[in-house]
Amino acid sequence: MRPALIKVILFISFFSCCAVFPAPSIAQSGKLMIAGSTSVQPIAEKLAEHFMQKRPGIKIEVQGGGSSAGVQAALSGAADIGMSSRELKESETALKKFIVAYDAIVLIANKSNAVEDISREDVKKIFAFEITSWKNIKGSSAAGTITVLTREDGSGTRGAFEELVMGTAEIAARALVQDSTGSIREIVSNDIDALGYISFGSLNDKVKALSVDGVKPLMQNFLAGDAASKYKVIRPFLFLTREPPAGAALEFMNYIRSSEGVEIIKKEGLVPVL
Repeated sequence: MRPALIKVILFISFFSCCAVFPAPSIAQSGKLMIAGSTSVQPIAEKLAEHFMQKRPGIKIEVQGGGSSAGVQAALSGAADIGMSSRELKESETALKKFIVAYDAIVLIANKSNAVEDISREDVKKIFAFEITSWKNIKGSSAAGTITVLTREDGSGTRGAFEELVMGTAEIAARALVQDSTGSIREIVSNDIDALGYISFGSLNDKVKALSVDGVKPLMQNFLAGDAASKYKVIRPFLFLTREPPAGAALEFMNYIRSSEGVEIIKKEGLVPVL
């Protein structure tokens, strides 16, 4: 073989081996990557588990990271579906959104705390540190300094809480920042003076959920969903895609709207989209 031809073959072989070609679409290969909000993650995992039992040919992987990470994952294509527990910002509205369910944000206190009901106005003042003692809250038999617990910046739960409760007021820098629902729940269960907020679907029997403006955080008070709900601290759980969903993503979303998907959502303490 002539030396010049050998050189050409070697050149082509080298770049054929070393070139990095675009990976095939995850969704097209029967796999879905879902990433984002840690509040949406549990229901996404539960729905995915049941869906994969019906459709063993489709593999769904669900990862956390927070709502902002979910938005970015959807925008960049790093995930087939992003998860967010806050509404989209103006700069993010190019994304297609799918409401998985509605979730209530509940105020939680220690089970030994005498307070059963709190107003949104008082909650706002507590988190702005305009009210710092339980003695200033109606129904309280304690006079301790309130331990104020909040989520980190970028948390969808925090973003929704700021929008629905704080309005134009800001959460004070003195509030104790926690990076998960579990850590807020744990601190509240051990501190009689603590006040925090978590997803209704993450409630357990170690803490007490407070009524807000006289409305108890119960499923029947959420069922209207969003603005029509009697309980006003309610938000959507979103799936986000860059393009209109197709293939495995669309099939999964259709399953979420099915009677089986709706029942799973209800069992997890969330409000289905009917």
